[in-house]
Amino acid sequence: MMNPAKKLIQSFKNRDHNHKLTQLKAKTEQIKNRNLEAWNDQELQAESLRLKKEAIDGTPLDELLVDAYALVYETAKRKLGLRPYNVQIMAAIALYEGYLIEQHTGEGKTLSAVMPAYLHALTGKGVHVLTFNEYLANRDATWMSPIYTFLGLSVNAVQANMSLSQKRAAYRADITYVTAKEAGFDYLRDTIALDEDDLVHRPFHYVIVDEADSLLLDEARVPLIIAGDRDMTEKADMELAEVVRQLKLHMHYDFDEFKRNVYLNEEGATKVEALLGCGDLYESHHSQLLMSLNCALHAEVLLKKDVDYIVRNGQIELIDEYTGRVAENRHLPDGLQAALYVKEGLKSKAGGRVLGTITLQHFLSLYPKISGMTATAHASAIEFKALYELQVLQIPPNQPNQRRDEPHRVYTHKEAKLKALVQEISSVHTTGRPILIGTASVEESNILSEALAVANVPCHVLNAKNDAEEAEIIAKAGEFGAVTVSTNMAGRGVDIRLGGGNPAEAERVAKLGGLYVIGTHVHQSMRIDDQLRGRAGRQGDPGASVFIVSLEDELLMRFGLDKMISVPRQEQAINEPMLSKKIGQIQRMMMGQNFDIRQELNSYSDVLEMQRRMLYKERLSILKGELHMSPSERRVRLYYIDKLWAEHLAYVSYIRESIHLTSLGNRNPINEFHDQIIQAYNEIPLKLQQEVDNMLIQLGGSNDPAVWEEFGLKSPTSTRTYMINDHYNEYLQNPSSWGAGTVLAFWLRKAIKPVLKR
Repeated sequence: MMNPAKKLIQSFKNRDHNHKLTQLKAKTEQIKNRNLEAWNDQELQAESLRLKKEAIDGTPLDELLVDAYALVYETAKRKLGLRPYNVQIMAAIALYEGYLIEQHTGEGKTLSAVMPAYLHALTGKGVHVLTFNEYLANRDATWMSPIYTFLGLSVNAVQANMSLSQKRAAYRADITYVTAKEAGFDYLRDTIALDEDDLVHRPFHYVIVDEADSLLLDEARVPLIIAGDRDMTEKADMELAEVVRQLKLHMHYDFDEFKRNVYLNEEGATKVEALLGCGDLYESHHSQLLMSLNCALHAEVLLKKDVDYIVRNGQIELIDEYTGRVAENRHLPDGLQAALYVKEGLKSKAGGRVLGTITLQHFLSLYPKISGMTATAHASAIEFKALYELQVLQIPPNQPNQRRDEPHRVYTHKEAKLKALVQEISSVHTTGRPILIGTASVEESNILSEALAVANVPCHVLNAKNDAEEAEIIAKAGEFGAVTVSTNMAGRGVDIRLGGGNPAEAERVAKLGGLYVIGTHVHQSMRIDDQLRGRAGRQGDPGASVFIVSLEDELLMRFGLDKMISVPRQEQAINEPMLSKKIGQIQRMMMGQNFDIRQELNSYSDVLEMQRRMLYKERLSILKGELHMSPSERRVRLYYIDKLWAEHLAYVSYIRESIHLTSLGNRNPINEFHDQIIQAYNEIPLKLQQEVDNMLIQLGGSNDPAVWEEFGLKSPTSTRTYMINDHYNEYLQNPSSWGAGTVLAFWLRKAIKPVLKR
């Protein structure tokens, strides 16, 4: 039962929430009362021109909102045959006001976003709608374009394979649909442009973030990287890989209590020293060796094939832990990436000098105004507020939710869970009721699909190995008799309609109870579980969900739930009413831990981002000719800013990789890190001026681009972009996460042994 203080706080929150919804309902009525049904098309278009002139002339958008939304409301009916629900209009108003709205799956977020996008685009400053993937960017831009174009605004979608001129045109549109990562990569490319004509972005204005929980939280810390030509020098990782394969659990290394980290113990360090002949592994000059060894050990014992990554076409492809899909263009930190390639016997294509980097969180903070929408936000409302100053607002559904969420069914061991899953799926399948199963990994999805095949249950398998057919498979998951096995949130953003959208078939499926969603594991974040549940019960449809799990599942074992529940190994589900509550407590604890980790890791990147912004502001003013320099001086200064910044990034990376030794010396690693990179940054202006002066003398004042090229003053011949799974840095680069064994081993070497020798 909730204690009185919490109950009082909750009552205040509920009162504020209900008051806000009342305001939104009142504004919605104003919009609908501005009835434009009698207007002809020419009158509607003339009204859009009037609103655009008002906005450009400086009329506050607040004063134009009712007229603008009424205009979009009528246009949506005429051009798309869509009559926005009241709750969609309420959501659209909240988006304009800068809220992060929670709108249930199937409630029409795509149309809700059109109204605030249109209103902000009237200013001529451009609007970005950030989508979950390129398929959705192209789909939504195409789908909503009849509204925008009728009202005199341009719309476009950015795709990764576009040329520079095509991207520039797409970003010049009034409304641009694009993935967050591609917009971020294009921004990084802009930061190394040597000619103003090569810029694709214009100044940022307003952004609507779709699937905001994924982009703003799950991937917020993911660094986007742009790197120059590849360095083909082979790293000596084979020897380290051979060394770690000779190490044994407990004898030479151990895990921390959550099996998140792995570390050498004293005996392990001694064995490694003997195998490598390197002397004391913990001497300061071995910091890079120790780092590489940790990478090799991490890759060997913690990264699992078909769980954390797959091997396809001779390449390592990482699997996103939140979606279960291949994380396109995603890398591990360089040392760990190389170690994983060695583990799998593959030739790594990693390497190349990093020219620029920015996290998604810092990239999104470049927009003066931000709002977002997702089906699951409330569980992480505190984090949204802390990181982005975004307040979560839950929008009621258009139709009451009829989905039935059953309590977790928990089994003692995985074999019993698999047997129960097959029995449940087989039994329900005989009725024709469609079933969607969300699994933990590629490996689990394959095991389940094979077991279903033995039971003569045909199914579609959607995992990281065949994600190209994702949208088509997910769209059919509501058809009569469909059984779809997927990894986590595959097909996010794609609506599952009962009967595949056929009204007669939809009625047939509805009579069977609608879509039945089964989760085979609980995720660290309740948001992800809620996303899976939310695939059923769209727009008041019937539906149901259940999670069938075992005490041997990774998350539950990590917290020792198998030891807390004293039940003998059995085939039946455990009859323990408090189990679901305990699982919820574990998930809340993990969400809190992950929030703390993100907050701490932010400390490492925030100062670097401030430095980048200061330097880029100077660089942009030079690029645009705002300092009235000669062409040759402009080119030289831009070139050396980029060169010195790349060198600074390399130095920062080196410092961060070795900063853990600082913490073992009783100094605060974050403070030490900041001190060192600030000192290094402060040396850049003098170095820059010296380099510029020397080169200008050599050029003799020549403004001939051919001469510049002769002296190497040009962009890299090729660049590549990728993302880093930064959560691995929690162990590899964040000293506070080092296990006790690591600290003990270091302490034994540095404190006890010298004493014993004396």
